[in-house]
Amino acid sequence: MADSRNDQRRLVGVVKYREATEQDAGDIAALHADSWRRHYRGAYLDSYLDGDIVADRLEVWASRLAPPRLDQYTVVAEDGGGVSGFAHTVFDHNPKWGALLDNLHVRSDLKGHGIGTRLLSHAALGLLQQRPPGSIYLWVLDQNKAPQSFYDARGGTRVESTLRGPFPGGGAAMGHRYFWPDASLLVVRDT
Repeated sequence: MADSRNDQRRLVGVVKYREATEQDAGDIAALHADSWRRHYRGAYLDSYLDGDIVADRLEVWASRLAPPRLDQYTVVAEDGGGVSGFAHTVFDHNPKWGALLDNLHVRSDLKGHGIGTRLLSHAALGLLQQRPPGSIYLWVLDQNKAPQSFYDARGGTRVESTLRGPFPGGGAAMGHRYFWPDASLLVVRDT
């Protein structure tokens, strides 16, 4: 086990996790746009994905990260190459389901190295510091099979499936709500 962790660190480098700041908006927007272009074809309209979605995402992230950031928490993973992933949580989003994990994205070349697990853990910690005890949920599109397996492996329960949209720029797709009644179960102890 220790050897596999050392191998992962050599491949990925040292990854640090911290709360996002306004200065991270550009890097987060670029990663968000890249992730949407890679994984949301068929749900979001191609004309939107092929357009200037970096500018669209930059506007969203500049707004989200501007102080005061009440009722939300954004964490970034960064290594020597910059932002390698991020997660954004909106507290008290739904009276039944709790906090919404609105975004969880990892740079495509770094997937499978534990960054997503640790981002999920830090998102849960951020929630629990503000809203203990806390429940958390998210939506994942049906076409995104790898994230569904990821959330299944982390104890998420698929509690609902419904048509989602319209998305930014148009489009719709089937989505699945995943739920964790106790966000503390997502906390990785070596985070």
